Amino acid sequence: MSDPNFWNDADNAKKVSKEATDLKDTIETYESLSERIKEVEQLWQLALAEEDASLEEEIQSELDELSAIVEAKEIELMLSGEYDGNNAILTLHAGAGGTEAQDWTQMLLRMFTRWGEQHHFKVDLADILPGDDAGVKSATVTFEGKNAYGMLRAEKGVHRLVRISPFDAAARRHTSFSAVDVMPEIADDVVVDINMDEVRVDYFRASGAGGQHVNKTSSAVRMTHLPTGIVVQCQNERSQMQNREQAMRFLRAKLFELELEKREQLRKDIGGSHEAIEWGSQIRSYVFHPYTMVKDHRTGVETGNVQAVMDGDLDPFIEGYLKQKMKKSEAKP
Repeated sequence: MSDPNFWNDADNAKKVSKEATDLKDTIETYESLSERIKEVEQLWQLALAEEDASLEEEIQSELDELSAIVEAKEIELMLSGEYDGNNAILTLHAGAGGTEAQDWTQMLLRMFTRWGEQHHFKVDLADILPGDDAGVKSATVTFEGKNAYGMLRAEKGVHRLVRISPFDAAARRHTSFSAVDVMPEIADDVVVDINMDEVRVDYFRASGAGGQHVNKTSSAVRMTHLPTGIVVQCQNERSQMQNREQAMRFLRAKLFELELEKREQLRKDIGGSHEAIEWGSQIRSYVFHPYTMVKDHRTGVETGNVQAVMDGDLDPFIEGYLKQKMKKSEAKP
């Protein structure tokens, strides 16, 4: 970075600067933890030597805080995949069931937004299709920040809700489904071949609240990749050009992910693996009635505090998923 010509290549300079910042943060965190551990050890030895029980609470508090930091860093070490550090693009699609499923999808949208804000990610609602009477049919949200994809990929799959329906006059129990897809945002220097002759681009008016600039012009953009049937759209930006660029980012990410899945499936076929593919499978159940429980079917992690989960407390499920993936990876010959 001290090279006089370093800033001549702005894109590379930005990439190297980010890497330097991440490495600096890692080193400073390690040095800070090491120093605090030495200090608490010295305090403990002092308390023993002087038989001073009054220091016990202070020592325990510091140990608890250090343990929490170390545990968080251990989780970061599990995010070692090639794209785990990338920003994330999360999409939600309501399942069959009309208003019930659309309301559930809106609840999930709030849950993921809360989680992202609690982890200080930049959360941006890129696209939303409101439900017919209530809720949301589909939505796309971007999470900008370190390890956003590595953490959110644990949420990919079908989320199931069981509750007494607020839309049923007979107060019967209903089951609703919503599908969550998560993709890494791909850097511009990653080559993804897209033949624009195979992409249909449609322009339309945004479907948000009336009276806004975006609703008065056909600024929203929908792209359909004809060979695969992949559809992406964006309507949150003010100009058609901005929405087109954003939709193109989503299409690149989706096609890139599709290629990664093909390679993974080929690897499994060659290796003779018959492990079930998790894409589209039910990963977690949220039960509001007749009891309260959220259970992850992949890891067995569960909690009775449904409200905390719906307010964004997803870390126990994400950590359980990452630990399970780590164990499977270590078990491979």
